[in-house]
Amino acid sequence: MAGEPLVLVVEDEPAQREVLAYNIRAEGYSVITAAAGDEALVMVRETPPDVIVLDWMLPSVSGIEVCRQLKTGAETSKIPVIMLSARSEEVDRVRGLETGADDYVVKPYSVAELLARLRTQLRRSRPGAVTDQLAFEDITLDMAEHRVFRDGEQISLGPTEFRLLTAFMERPGRVWSREQLLDRVWGRDIYVDSRTVDVHVGRLRKALKSGGTQEDPIRTVRGAGYALG
Repeated sequence: MAGEPLVLVVEDEPAQREVLAYNIRAEGYSVITAAAGDEALVMVRETPPDVIVLDWMLPSVSGIEVCRQLKTGAETSKIPVIMLSARSEEVDRVRGLETGADDYVVKPYSVAELLARLRTQLRRSRPGAVTDQLAFEDITLDMAEHRVFRDGEQISLGPTEFRLLTAFMERPGRVWSREQLLDRVWGRDIYVDSRTVDVHVGRLRKALKSGGTQEDPIRTVRGAGYALG
């Protein structure tokens, strides 16, 4: 299949479905959505996606049953499935994986973590469709190896600063509000004070200027938020 990778999001909660679809489209992928299990099964057979993001708790047919049917179907068994669930017990995770899910993500999750897992599955189903590296001016970010370089020198970043920089580098020039960064980096269902964003942006700036001579690539947009470049 040529063109952008196609992702099917199956989630019965409208707000969650909208947030997932928005963020996945922002990655440059095409998205189709379903609100129920039986609807998802029909859509997969009509328009096979490259990856399915599938909620466990669905009306009509559960996510587990959808996954089971897809993985036992000759034409759909190889489509990667990322299961989303509020069930965090090991027995539930094992059940999800044994049903055939390729990955299992516990709610609440950060959008950045889910997108990273989505990229991993896309590398399997669409090799070459997903880039592992982002570059902006003299900064290079390797998502697969979780490493950042500036002017050829490796920079040490914590997990949150790495996710922040990933968001900035995926959309250079875009102004991100604190609320948008909270949703993207920490996750919509996790309460974090917006001032926490300022703290981590400060740490990221310090790390990126660790050489002492480089300019600060992140600009503060008064009353709006932050942008790269």
